[in-house]
Amino acid sequence: QVQLVESGGGLVQPGGSLRLSCAASGTFDSINTMGWFRQAPGKQRELVATITSGGNTNYEDLVKGRFTLSRDNAKNTMDLQMNSLEPEDTAVYYCNAEIVKTGWRKLTYSYWGQGTQVTVSS
Repeated sequence: QVQLVESGGGLVQPGGSLRLSCAASGTFDSINTMGWFRQAPGKQRELVATITSGGNTNYEDLVKGRFTLSRDNAKNTMDLQMNSLEPEDTAVYYCNAEIVKTGWRKLTYSYWGQGTQVTVSS
């Protein structure tokens, strides 16, 4: 079984910073793309940023220049450094990972974490 566990959410004032972490555990061969998504109340889940196994990143326009995504392939972890946070960043943040398992053939599965709340408010 594969698990993604997020940590690092919380309450922060506008202009502040938070660092979210996601750790993958369980039995698998490798992880392809990892990413963070978020869902604000009354809105659909949206992409925040993704990172490939080779370290190539992609950011949603509203977070470019404020958020930085990194990963450690040896530890199966991913971190999202969020700076200059705004009230509009308030949401539940979800970790996602494309997990590769090899049985009689290689298959890729999409896994989600349980979510961590980020609240930006004065």
